Amino acid sequence: MMEIFKYTILMLFLNSFVFAQKVKLTDENLKEVGSYVSQSKIHGSKAVRVVKDSTILLDDEATFSRINNIEFSEGVIEVKVLSKILRSAPSHARGFIGIAFHINQDNSKFEAIYLRPANAMAEDQLRRNRSTQYFAYPDFKFTDSRKTAPGVYESYEDMELNKWIVIKIAVKGKQAKLYIDGRKQPSLIVNDLKLGYGAKGAIGLFVDIGTEGFFKDLIIQNE
Repeated sequence: MMEIFKYTILMLFLNSFVFAQKVKLTDENLKEVGSYVSQSKIHGSKAVRVVKDSTILLDDEATFSRINNIEFSEGVIEVKVLSKILRSAPSHARGFIGIAFHINQDNSKFEAIYLRPANAMAEDQLRRNRSTQYFAYPDFKFTDSRKTAPGVYESYEDMELNKWIVIKIAVKGKQAKLYIDGRKQPSLIVNDLKLGYGAKGAIGLFVDIGTEGFFKDLIIQNE
């Protein structure tokens, strides 16, 4: 009886254990998907540089550096990001940068949370309110959320272009919370992830039009 009790306690402990993994962002670990990826250095730090393929004109597309040999369902994704606006960028470029997750095998479905640092610096309050964004590809882009639920899937947060920002995304069930720079309160809460319960897949370093994005110090905690 005592042995059964000990075994039960051990299994409960193991099931609640969170495995944290620091992922090396090397060329061997990364796959270009609608993007160009290279090793770089910025502000004295080594980082991965990701730029969207300029032939992809639509927004909220599969434009990321996919991390090889990682499957994620629930847990925490944390990474440091920095974005700049390219000289060739169109006028609506905002320094879009973030994380794609639950990416399926052929990159035809995924979810993402990204930042618009330029919006956070704007004098226009409506633009400021659009500093963070959730979307699900292919059927729930930012244009869809603004039509059906204005303001629900985006929010304001203090951030800047050309500065390192710590992104932490905590996923549990159908909920995701975005935390910026170690703040205790989330900047964005999504209570109805569009891929639903049990979604799983790869993780990608996401950028969009006109962005020169840099990533480093990726940590993944799978539950």
